[in-house]
Amino acid sequence: MDVLSDVVAAMRTGQPHSSRRYKYAPWGARFAASGEAGFHVVLRGSAWLVPEGGEPLALGPGDVVFLPHGQAHSLAGALDVPLRDIRLRPDGTWGGWPQETREGRPDAVTLCGFYRLDRDRAHRLLAELPQIVHLPATAGGHRSLRAAVELLGMELEEQRPGTDAIVTSLLDTLLLYILRAWWESERAAGRARGWAGALADPAVAAALRAIHGDPARAWTVAELGTAGGLSRAAFARRFTALVGEPPLTYLTWWRMTTAGRLLRHDDLSLRQIAERTGYTSEFAFAKAFKREYGTAPGHYRRNAR
Repeated sequence: MDVLSDVVAAMRTGQPHSSRRYKYAPWGARFAASGEAGFHVVLRGSAWLVPEGGEPLALGPGDVVFLPHGQAHSLAGALDVPLRDIRLRPDGTWGGWPQETREGRPDAVTLCGFYRLDRDRAHRLLAELPQIVHLPATAGGHRSLRAAVELLGMELEEQRPGTDAIVTSLLDTLLLYILRAWWESERAAGRARGWAGALADPAVAAALRAIHGDPARAWTVAELGTAGGLSRAAFARRFTALVGEPPLTYLTWWRMTTAGRLLRHDDLSLRQIAERTGYTSEFAFAKAFKREYGTAPGHYRRNAR
């Protein structure tokens, strides 16, 4: 089981959105804090990203910025230009951008977008990300990420048959490439701690793959340690240090997160969901679910749709 893909699938809700923008000087946009995770990519020209209360960050062609916690920020062609307030409409589009004439050569071309994430069940991997993930364009660096950005930009440039489905798929792919690039950068710089360290640690990563691959199994700490080639005690210490909680605590949390996703998106019966998440009866599952979510599974399903 690919743990990173599994985690992203659990965090994501709704449809991601993106748009390609042509910027003519002077230009500047202010984005309020939100529950969405936003991103900006500079395709051409340059820009300044200024997080609320933070230092300005200079961006060049090919730079990618990811704001996983929805921090308020501005994006502008210069630090002294007036800013337009950009707001997110209910339909997922942005209001406040000036009408684009596309006359003459633009000073900058950007991709901007966002992902809707389930903050109530935020995975530790998301919680550990910094306020701003900056992935600068470097020669030969993050080639898969660059390819996804290029394809997304091409699809947003001109509407063609299949564009809607392709853009949605590319945005899902882009999120995975951003997280992977961040993780690889942290590891290369010797800063792989927490979940970045967990995914890089062979023993802990093996145990996580086992849990995500078969959450219904009645795993023991010893069995998970064996999957990672460690003794029970050594494995438990390493897993807890990197993941932030003991192995069986994480197993229970992941089972309940999986159950919530199944209740939101599938029509399986409660008995089937109980079986898929390691509970011997519908009653035992419902009791565990209510303890975790504060509401019964049936009530959660009705309100989540």
